[in-house]
Amino acid sequence: MWNMRRIMERFMAVLCCPWFFAPNTSAQDTAQVKGPTEYTYRTVDGKALKAYVFQPDKPITRRAAIVLFHGGGWHIGEPQWTFGRARHFAGRGLVAVAIQYRLSDQKSITPLEAMTDARASIRWMRSNATLLGVNPNRIVAFGWSAGGHLAVSTAIFGNSTLPELSHAPNALILVSPAVYLESDRWVQRLLGKRATAASISPVANITKGLPPTLILQGSEDTVTPLKGAQLFRDRMRAAGNNCDLQVYAGVGHLFTPAGIRDDSWPQPDPKVQEQAFQKADEFLISLGFMR
Repeated sequence: MWNMRRIMERFMAVLCCPWFFAPNTSAQDTAQVKGPTEYTYRTVDGKALKAYVFQPDKPITRRAAIVLFHGGGWHIGEPQWTFGRARHFAGRGLVAVAIQYRLSDQKSITPLEAMTDARASIRWMRSNATLLGVNPNRIVAFGWSAGGHLAVSTAIFGNSTLPELSHAPNALILVSPAVYLESDRWVQRLLGKRATAASISPVANITKGLPPTLILQGSEDTVTPLKGAQLFRDRMRAAGNNCDLQVYAGVGHLFTPAGIRDDSWPQPDPKVQEQAFQKADEFLISLGFMR
């Protein structure tokens, strides 16, 4: 019988406090950032879901934007955990939007609801592009662990009939992402009888025409193992999509050094983390989203 305490311990690894994604953000970056400005991007059953928008200090119309989804095993977390990364990207000239999504209560709210919220957040950004100063054709989705699943899910799942209000991002940055879920007991527990884990597994649902993707992954990850990221990359490329997997040797989930449990509180190696985030910046520069 699967030990529920063990399940909870494993997914505590995605409980990332705000400092985790704060490094690589210079004083010059943060000095030129305004926000966050709080918006309600949708209301569900009387609950307002918030988007926290960080803007570069010097307004320029139609900037590229990045939407950020925190980790937390789909059941814990808050958008404030992404504020460090959001400030960094805003300091580099992007409009950065940290998203609140519904967390699973293991009853009526499941990862399906979080996926719906993630899609709605990108539609909201496009429908409010003028207000936000966003180029609706240059939106990046960024997420780690379960948030990585939500980010890539906006590109893979759902249906968008109006191109200008599409929920699909134009690029993806995924850090230790949960992309291989077919045999994941925790995900199935959260879904209950609503769906199978395979039905929301990105690896199992890759199609042609997905956006360029960067995956940043530790070789020793025990929470979202490397083999899942490798399979995702291989199937993306087989479908004709652009996908780059950057593997960092000697670290596990969220760049926690080998020898330290990576299925509890994250303890990232600062040098590896800096290298990975620099790679993310280079990826955005290569796409022309950032200078």
